[in-house]
Amino acid sequence: MAARRVGTDGFEVECIVLNGRPTMRVCQLGYVVAYVHSVRELAAIVALEDLVEVVSLPRR
Repeated sequence: MAARRVGTDGFEVECIVLNGRPTMRVCQLGYVVAYVHSVRELAAIVALEDLVEVVSLPRR
């Protein structure tokens, strides 16, 4: 499962591999906003301090 983070204003960031290169897919309200390759590029789109990691808990 890919690492996923969510933030304010409906932002979601998912770490993926695109064309063999690590990439972050940035979505807002379900729409792809950008594909970025660095944290600097990501910071230009979304406030990094607002991102929190989504963790799946095991079922009972």
